[in-house]
Amino acid sequence: MSQELRRGISLGNALDTARDESPRLEIQEGYLAEIRKAGFDFVRLPIRWSAFADASDPYRIEEAFFERVRRAVEDAGRFDLTVVLNVHHYHELQREPDVHADRFVAIWRQIAARYANRSRRLLFELLNEPRDALTAPLWNELLARALAAVRESSPDRTVIVGPVSMNDVVALPGLHLPRDDGLHATIHYYAPFQFTHQGARWLPDADRWLGTEWGDDDDRAAVSRDLEQAADWARERRVPLVIGEFGVYDRADPGSRQRWTAFVRYEAERLGLGWCYWDFGTDFGAYDLRRGAWREPIRDALLATPS
Repeated sequence: MSQELRRGISLGNALDTARDESPRLEIQEGYLAEIRKAGFDFVRLPIRWSAFADASDPYRIEEAFFERVRRAVEDAGRFDLTVVLNVHHYHELQREPDVHADRFVAIWRQIAARYANRSRRLLFELLNEPRDALTAPLWNELLARALAAVRESSPDRTVIVGPVSMNDVVALPGLHLPRDDGLHATIHYYAPFQFTHQGARWLPDADRWLGTEWGDDDDRAAVSRDLEQAADWARERRVPLVIGEFGVYDRADPGSRQRWTAFVRYEAERLGLGWCYWDFGTDFGAYDLRRGAWREPIRDALLATPS
């Protein structure tokens, strides 16, 4: 298991919203204190840099947005939390990678230079869930370019990369990692999808899945097979692997939701994989923002000592 990334949680819907969209989560010191006190050791900051960067060369990122991110990074550091900073929701790159490749690399060159003197407890994740027109060959080429841009100013910082198909386990064989001792790999895990995403408001058919339960022997065996496959891939390549996202939408049966979350977490730790729950306080949230308290079944599934 990576010593930098053991037990984490994503602060989704805070810095990854569109320019004209209000964040659903405001990152506050009180939330970061709760995260650290609960037992997490890192937070993941999904960030929509593409909404705040110029459309033409040199693709300058707005200073005011850099300032928003700086405050979040520094606040997390005050609570002794490692930070993973990524590029999130760059939809245009997914649709037209040839058009946006240079802009993507330029965005990373700016980010890396801005944080070049930061503690190594700030990590970079190149791109959340590459997919659509960004095929494995295109992504392998582009990630190598982005990594080279990062290394110009941040030669030793840990950089995280995942495969196409939205970081799916089955796409790992197509991920080709450059020679670089500072790389970690990541997957996202939401299987079975009709269970973890039942009732999700952005999926047209998701209400039809409501009532799907999870937890029998076959269900557990499927999770074990998937995560063992990922762990084997990482071990063969001698690269640390982190489950960068996993979680269950909050309309699922609470008991099944707790069982699945706990089992994925236990299997990850059994296999020596770090993990990061999605997410802190919105649709999959482990924390109830209205009550100002953890949802105890989810917190226990993530952090309680196995009996």
